[in-house]
Amino acid sequence: MVDADQTFVIVGGGLAGAKAAETLRAEGFSGRVILICDERDHPYERPPLSKGYLLGKEERDSVFVHEPAWYAQNDIELHLGQTVDAIDRTAKTVRFGEDGTVVRYDKLLLATGAEPRRLDIPGTDLAGVHHLRRLAHAERLKGVLASLGRDNGHIVIAGAGWIGLEVAAAAREYGAEVTVVEPEPTPLHGVLGPELGALFAELHREHGVRFRFGVRLTEIVGQDGVVLAARTDDGEEHPAHDVLAAIGAAPRVALAEAAGLEIADRAHGGGVAVDAHLRTSDPDIYAAGDVAAFPHALFDIRLRVEHWANALNGGPAAAKAMLGQQVTYDRVPYFFSDQYDLGMEYSGWAPPGSYDQVVIRGDAGKREFIAFWLRESRVLAGMNVNVWDVTEPIQNLIRSQAQVDSEALADPHVPLAHLIP
Repeated sequence: MVDADQTFVIVGGGLAGAKAAETLRAEGFSGRVILICDERDHPYERPPLSKGYLLGKEERDSVFVHEPAWYAQNDIELHLGQTVDAIDRTAKTVRFGEDGTVVRYDKLLLATGAEPRRLDIPGTDLAGVHHLRRLAHAERLKGVLASLGRDNGHIVIAGAGWIGLEVAAAAREYGAEVTVVEPEPTPLHGVLGPELGALFAELHREHGVRFRFGVRLTEIVGQDGVVLAARTDDGEEHPAHDVLAAIGAAPRVALAEAAGLEIADRAHGGGVAVDAHLRTSDPDIYAAGDVAAFPHALFDIRLRVEHWANALNGGPAAAKAMLGQQVTYDRVPYFFSDQYDLGMEYSGWAPPGSYDQVVIRGDAGKREFIAFWLRESRVLAGMNVNVWDVTEPIQNLIRSQAQVDSEALADPHVPLAHLIP
């Protein structure tokens, strides 16, 4: 029975941690709630960092999960700019802050998120080499892109994933010259496969982005601490005033690993291994958001999902589980992206090799369509591009695991709901 004498500690002040704290209070928990954030900013949402805020279309204050006063009003003990350096599972304590403050917990939630992967090449110490993960990164990059646009400057982006492409789109809107370097044959190859990845390459080329596929950066060349160019392993040198490393993110598992918690293998994205209730190998410690690797019964695999919706939904699910409620976390993965005049939403999980067919409903040429990835006539994932209000039926179709007729699936006149027996 949860009571007012208990202390719940949340490590990580991102969206998952903030929504978990909100849910604890909404569910009636009257005990102590401690939220420890290693950033000095209040908890915020990350999608605007590569979208609206980066483009100057959203104000800085719009990114925050709650108004600053909300935490005190809801009796949330918020510690900003504080790092947890140890968990003692036997004593059930965490140690944090410069003075080594120790607090005891009854339940602990790890929402430590992920950190950008670093380029392991010469020249990464130059000014003008950027990452995009935190609000401070976005603030700096926003100024850089505006300056490049004014001066016809050039940015080289390592990586054609979602962050790389969204920043490429923002850079072009500012007027900067853009070259994207990607070792795979198409953008988003690991998510969308070659069939749909080619569509995003075409979109960006139409807006003046240059792609170099099948190559990697080998060196960032500079002089007097300033970036001058980026070299690739095919021997070419690309002019650059700035370089963005957008080569993915790694789960922040060091704290959990040091505490002896089970860590998922790299084949499942790494991360802290949790069960369907988001509980780690320690029954009093939970994990949610980017750092958690959870078993998904629908796809019969352990997944680690790095998207906004996972943090938005995972934090509250973990909070309810900490309160003793029966929770099974089995959300269909979901994310969205905006690039130029293209908006898209993706639901499901269908990496290359997992599907045997791609079906298009609508007009891919006009970029108004839904793409479906199937295996044995069952829908694994769906992506709607400039077609709206279809996420729920797409997710219902995925969850049904029903075998569908490809011609009916491709026919816009057949409601998606009619494809489920």
